[in-house]
Amino acid sequence: MIIAKNIVKTVSTRAGELHILQGIDLHIKAGESVAIVGSSGSGKSTLLALLAGLDNPSQGEIYLGDQPLHAMSEDQRALLRADHVGFVFQSFQLLQGLTAMENIALPLELTRADKAEHLARQYLEKVGLNERGHHYPNQLSGGEQQRVAIARAFASQPSVLFADEPTGNLDGETGQRIADLLFDLNRDEDCTLVLVTHDDELAARCDRRLRMNSGRLCEEG
Repeated sequence: MIIAKNIVKTVSTRAGELHILQGIDLHIKAGESVAIVGSSGSGKSTLLALLAGLDNPSQGEIYLGDQPLHAMSEDQRALLRADHVGFVFQSFQLLQGLTAMENIALPLELTRADKAEHLARQYLEKVGLNERGHHYPNQLSGGEQQRVAIARAFASQPSVLFADEPTGNLDGETGQRIADLLFDLNRDEDCTLVLVTHDDELAARCDRRLRMNSGRLCEEG
């Protein structure tokens, strides 16, 4: 499902070149759940963005299915993401001027216009918010906003879902409910799940746990 070969990411700074990722090799199978852990600044979120096609590596190859992300233009990667990729952010990334229902339906209208409203309602119900569809983000709790974000991600019926610290802004009890929801949908939708987290309990629930350390990746037992 996801293959990365010798991934390097380097950026230029006033102090010289900064090597964020150094020779990453990775293979994630379809339907697998994988946690990427490590200290802040180790390169976790950078790797996630590259695997999702949100950025290009400085060197190396990344394949999503049989599609070479590293060889695609931004427009081509955007089309691929629309069809195959979902993303859940720590900060929810909801549009404040749209209701919960509209936040879910908006990206669907780009690819599944005839089913957008139906799918939005279906996934709003799956995350237990069918009564809150007409509410705006500022009228929802943090946990409810994250559930809307998860519904939005899964409603596009992606092959793979990337989650960057999905419980990072939530209290322990709410974070547990969000984690349950992620893994339930991962199982029910047969969707590959790749997440970055500092939460050891969340990471332990994944099929595999990978650790980033100074731009390098290793698998934990």
